Amino acid sequence: MKFLRPLLGLCAAALVAVPVFASQLTITVSHDLAIARPSETITVPWREVNRVLPGAYLQKIVVKDASGRVLPYQVTNVAPQAKDPKNEGIAYGELIFQYDFAAGEKSATFTVEKSETVSPPFPVKAFARLVPERLDDFAWENDKVAHRTYGAALAAPAPEGVVKEVLVTSGLDVWSKRVSYPIVDRWYNKGHDHYHIDQGEGMDMYQVGPSRGCGGTGIWDGKTLHVGRNFKSARVLANGPIRAIFELTYDTWAAGGIYVSETKRFIVDAGHNLDRIESTFAATGNTKELTVGIGLNKNPADRGQEPVIDVLRTEADASLGQWVAQKSNGELGTAVIAAPGLFAGYAEDDRNLLLLAKAVPGKPLVYFAGAGWSRAGEFTSKQAWSDYIAAFAARLRAPVKVTLAP
Repeated sequence: MKFLRPLLGLCAAALVAVPVFASQLTITVSHDLAIARPSETITVPWREVNRVLPGAYLQKIVVKDASGRVLPYQVTNVAPQAKDPKNEGIAYGELIFQYDFAAGEKSATFTVEKSETVSPPFPVKAFARLVPERLDDFAWENDKVAHRTYGAALAAPAPEGVVKEVLVTSGLDVWSKRVSYPIVDRWYNKGHDHYHIDQGEGMDMYQVGPSRGCGGTGIWDGKTLHVGRNFKSARVLANGPIRAIFELTYDTWAAGGIYVSETKRFIVDAGHNLDRIESTFAATGNTKELTVGIGLNKNPADRGQEPVIDVLRTEADASLGQWVAQKSNGELGTAVIAAPGLFAGYAEDDRNLLLLAKAVPGKPLVYFAGAGWSRAGEFTSKQAWSDYIAAFAARLRAPVKVTLAP
């Protein structure tokens, strides 16, 4: 069976009949771009793996590239088949692995085989969790950048006689990393505010406040951005080693004559500075379409850093970015990109630069948001960050195709 359908992240693929009981599944991935595609995420529905390799289990398979090199992989449990009553290995969601396409390399072939021995766990490069030890933050990261956002406990007023931070925002924060290993647990364990100083791993040098931060959303009525409060609930659906998936829900808020609520699904892949976000809105009345503002804080620099901020707008890429040079913290690039076909212009209010996109209530609005720091070594100039945004947008417009064969 050949397999060809849209996939989460930056890929798309194709489907025809694959005979069962083969010794291996062969996966061919192709694309049309001349540029390099590092950390291209490849996903295959587990039902297709199971069709060719019945009885395969997530811990007893091997994924190899054409040279025979064993690749890290992940099998999710985000699956329509929630049970496996016959113990046949069917109750999984997707097989996920990654490949670095060199510039000019437009096709690559991989194999999946059963293994008699247990495959060891791979290093975790994508991770997400609720952080109850810091009120109710929710934090996530990959090997490039970390983020957090804030739950209802942070928004609650401080009880009499208690010293407590109070912040009402649905904005998204950035933690800048200069290492590839996970830092979220280490930084929270160091104690609040220690991560505002770069001690060799990175730092929190980004200001959110009541703004949208880096990729928060609101409803734009043509003059005003109507925003919700801190997230109400969170759930993790997958947690590495290659991809983390989680959802945040936001309570109903007033938005210029209507009421809306929101569920955000985040897909965080290793090797990428921008995360995929799927925002699904519910709206009162007979609302057919919403204009959503996806924001970047106008003044995101750390206190006292006297920033020089360049704004990067490219309508053809449906992108909005910033390059923020701080006095002693280095430079930080931020960006949001709307999925192809959703861009609706630009706007701004007193706090935020806005990328506008059209959303239909009940259907996911797909966009991407994230950041890159000069001290990590990859983006040492505004041009390098601008080039990354352009290449990311080009990959969105030209997703890979996946073909399966026994």
